[in-house]
Amino acid sequence: MATSVVHAGKKRKGAEDEDHLLAKKSASLPAVAKGEDPMAALAMARHEFGEHGGVNMSIEASATFTVMEPDTMRRMFSGELGPDRDFFIYSRHFNPTVLNLSRQMAALEGTEAAYCTSSGMSAISAALLQLCSSGDHIVASRTLYGGTHALLTHFFPRTCNITTSFVDIKDLDMVDGAIIEGRTKVLYFEAISNPVLSVANVPELCRVAHDKGLTVVVDNTFAPMVMSPAKLGADVVVHSISKFISGGADIIAGAVCGPAKLVNSMMDLHQGALMLLGPTMNPKVAFELSERIPHLGLRMKEHCRRALEYATRMKKLGLKVIYPGLEGHPDHTVLKSIGNLDYGFGGLLCLDMGTEEKANRLMNLLQNSTQFGFMAVSLGYYETLMSCSGSSTSSEMNAEEKALAGIAPGLVRMSVGYSGTLEQRWSQFEKALSRMQG
Repeated sequence: MATSVVHAGKKRKGAEDEDHLLAKKSASLPAVAKGEDPMAALAMARHEFGEHGGVNMSIEASATFTVMEPDTMRRMFSGELGPDRDFFIYSRHFNPTVLNLSRQMAALEGTEAAYCTSSGMSAISAALLQLCSSGDHIVASRTLYGGTHALLTHFFPRTCNITTSFVDIKDLDMVDGAIIEGRTKVLYFEAISNPVLSVANVPELCRVAHDKGLTVVVDNTFAPMVMSPAKLGADVVVHSISKFISGGADIIAGAVCGPAKLVNSMMDLHQGALMLLGPTMNPKVAFELSERIPHLGLRMKEHCRRALEYATRMKKLGLKVIYPGLEGHPDHTVLKSIGNLDYGFGGLLCLDMGTEEKANRLMNLLQNSTQFGFMAVSLGYYETLMSCSGSSTSSEMNAEEKALAGIAPGLVRMSVGYSGTLEQRWSQFEKALSRMQG
């Protein structure tokens, strides 16, 4: 067995301590090299073997951890000893199995470190609360997931005195003009937006933000593998792992990927948002997810391949389809210039059916008549999932906010699955459309 890979549960000494992404000292690993293919980066990440030499890491299900010497506990609580040397206190702090998944997420996104949480919203909340204090200000895209929009619009101002200005992130002058000197701490946006599939020009937005000293936080839930925001200049990348990364619509989880200094600060015993708010990931969940990440690249390629094919065929039928892979999409050129093109243009597409009534009729036929997909929120499942965004995942926004975000009443968001054959599923779509038009 390779000596460079350390078994779970064994204490590391000497130079091997530098293997950790969460070391006190910053250490860039080969897995996070700029410009590297995400699948190649994952393959370079450290592989943890099981306690007895198993090819898979053992699940560390303990809530608390023993020490061999009384003074060790004091040294852990003082910060002298930590997970960088395999010393663990309590699983609301660091857990070895969750830390292993976190290393995979850091490799995937090309960041120095990462840590995983119990949900995507907890990852977003914890990251922003760590970066902002009472009285601070955030500039955010006006096109966001409804839950994030509600967090910034209603919850943060009421509970934390943190306010947000929403902008059109395609208008760099508008972004720049919304920044309040001395108060604005974060620029927040989605790499590919929910639900209208706008593509953020990450390098240009980072340039504007960094010129003013802001931290750039990017939600990459819609585009794992497809885009690598940290390699384009973003400081922090957040995920709802529940979606494409999980792939099974059976797990709720999130991740914060970024500098080791930030991740460590989020676990600080006195000021850490993750430590003190406690959105702890179950290590059994972390183990399951760590087994799914290695084939994420294969899944994303098929999601994206089918999405592009469906979008192309839908457009030929005269439907109003929104998909960044189509040359007519306003952000097609941007995504071609900054995306990881081996993985495609994303696994979601949107159809604008004009009215909510028509959108609901189409979805009803697609599910209950031809079995093309399921009416359900979320995304990244192996079956196609469909929802009318304005009355579901973006329902937290009022009519004016939806209009500004470009969310039409009849907008159907489709997360394209890969079950069945492509031609089989396309035939089901055509039959439903024919029945609707007949």
